[in-house]
Amino acid sequence: MLDKLERIKKQAEAAITHMQQVEEVQDLRVKLLGRKGELTAILRGIKDLSNEEKAKVGKRSNEVKKDIESLLDAKLEELKTQALDAKLQAEKMDVTLPGRSLVYGAKHPLTIVTDDVKRIFLGMGFTVTEGPEIELDYYNFEALNLPKNHPARDMQDSFYINEQMLLRTQTSPVQVRTMEKMTPNLPVKIIAPGKVYRKDDDATHSPMFHQIEGLMLDEKISFADLKGILMLFVQKIFGEDVKTRYRPSYFPFTEPSVEMDISCVHCKGAGCRVCKGTGWLEILGAGMVNPKVLVYGGYDPEKVTGFAFGMGVERVAMLRYGINDLRLFYDNDKRFLQQF
Repeated sequence: MLDKLERIKKQAEAAITHMQQVEEVQDLRVKLLGRKGELTAILRGIKDLSNEEKAKVGKRSNEVKKDIESLLDAKLEELKTQALDAKLQAEKMDVTLPGRSLVYGAKHPLTIVTDDVKRIFLGMGFTVTEGPEIELDYYNFEALNLPKNHPARDMQDSFYINEQMLLRTQTSPVQVRTMEKMTPNLPVKIIAPGKVYRKDDDATHSPMFHQIEGLMLDEKISFADLKGILMLFVQKIFGEDVKTRYRPSYFPFTEPSVEMDISCVHCKGAGCRVCKGTGWLEILGAGMVNPKVLVYGGYDPEKVTGFAFGMGVERVAMLRYGINDLRLFYDNDKRFLQQF
């Protein structure tokens, strides 16, 4: 075997010296060192030798293998360098041409809006909190006062992985998870941005979109606190001249619940095509936290009150920038993205 090893090494050295193509190097590597290679066969046959021969052949086999690998690597690097040099020499280069300017990237409009929302609420003492996108049915529905027979659990509405897990349909589960971690500490002031998933897909809906939800808990929190916080938020996002109004609504996790409208950012409330002549645009849903949700979170509804709100980032961005088709955010069209 020792003679065979020396013969393999000499033949490899001679072959490598005369190689002119990268492919030749790769082929020889496979022939000698591959799973069915000549040197590999010798290494596998060592087990059949005597103990004395095993030591000698094993040591020499490893030395030959390392030597051949080094020669192959060096030859490969040499051939690559030669190929690059030949390519550069073949290309005609006009050194008097001006240099090409770098193309700088920019933030996506959804990222811009999300960062602005975070900055506003951080300035009001809120904390940014995140949670899992693959969520338990308990946190996504049950702990938010959506019982087993609620239509939102329908397979046609949600992406279920199994009976107990699904892609979250809202970022509200983060609120319950946060309450469980913080109870009985007060106050609780968080916003929860992130991706959510529902079976919708058209000009105004996407199967994946972004939400930002907020939660504030403390003793004696009232609806007036909710209005003050949201009023400051929309003025920071859309301008100080924006007006707000609240319409009664229904959400299982808040009671009472409202839809918040802002005066149309395009016609300033006069009435236009965007606001369908009403002068108002729906911006988010909100309300006082349902006592049942407080119990699920570990708080006593007799002592603690709070409010919650939720908004779609795409919705805010569409109103802010006058975008009429949600799908533009996901088409990756540079003509659209370069406007921001």
